[in-house]
Amino acid sequence: MKNHIVKTFKLFIQYLIILTPILIIQSASNYANATVISSVKPIGFITQAITSGITDAEILLPDGASPHTYALKPSDLKNIKSAELVIWVGEDMETFMPTLLKNIDKQKQIELMEIPAIKTLLRTNHDDHSHEEINHHQSDHDHHGEYDEHIWLSPEIAKIIAQSIHDKLITLYPDKKIKIDENLNEFTIKLSETEQNIAKKLINVQNRGYFVFHDAYGYFESQFRLKNLGSFTINPAVQPGAQKVYAIQQKLKEHQAVCVFIEPQFSPAIIEKLVNGTNVRIGELNPLGTDIMPSKDAYFQFLMKLTQQLLDCLDK
Repeated sequence: MKNHIVKTFKLFIQYLIILTPILIIQSASNYANATVISSVKPIGFITQAITSGITDAEILLPDGASPHTYALKPSDLKNIKSAELVIWVGEDMETFMPTLLKNIDKQKQIELMEIPAIKTLLRTNHDDHSHEEINHHQSDHDHHGEYDEHIWLSPEIAKIIAQSIHDKLITLYPDKKIKIDENLNEFTIKLSETEQNIAKKLINVQNRGYFVFHDAYGYFESQFRLKNLGSFTINPAVQPGAQKVYAIQQKLKEHQAVCVFIEPQFSPAIIEKLVNGTNVRIGELNPLGTDIMPSKDAYFQFLMKLTQQLLDCLDK
């Protein structure tokens, strides 16, 4: 029995001697293959398409979290510090990011709102909004910056985002240039096909007016010539007062809106109260793609899902 234990122990030591260098190499490899982190999910979708087969990509904000009010966890700082690259929109969108990134090398960041090619395509807040807007009180959806930062809803800007991620990845992984080039080319082709598909699907509803509760869709609406009549700002967690309800109902009737679009965080009871006495249908839009799993094709799924949500209400 004793001889058997000694023999087993010797085999275990030999196994460790063989395995240790492998573990060290793997550990070094994992460190070198640190993740690319995107702040919000739709930016993460674009990132996934370009990083596919190159490195791991993660999304900082969990589903349901608002980029305007997100409370950072200690693990977030740890993840950001160890990342090869951090991609975010801008300080008026992710208000917590400047503090989080103040000690992070600028070469390890892409702040999308600062990219010159994107700057030339930015819409100012309420561009083309000669339509009505009724404000209740400030909710976490309100944007205080000059520009509309929902840039992921512009396929044109998405191409620039993809190109910027591509260019940065090539500096990080020069030996993987061919694959990174392939990913960008595939993304660009699929995005063009998706845009054409969306344009065909939405052409019959371009003259059907609607209101939204989150003025987030300007880039998408502009490209596909949709008829957004206006926006209502209410806090999803608070029942609007009688005066607010009446004002919204009057606007819906005056403008002969076909639909009013809410987002997942709104209580159906609040919205039904607002449309009561009108012929307006209730639709739902999800500008953050919270119900879509990150993948190489997730951005196209996100755009098509948004298109279908518009059609589900406008095309009835």
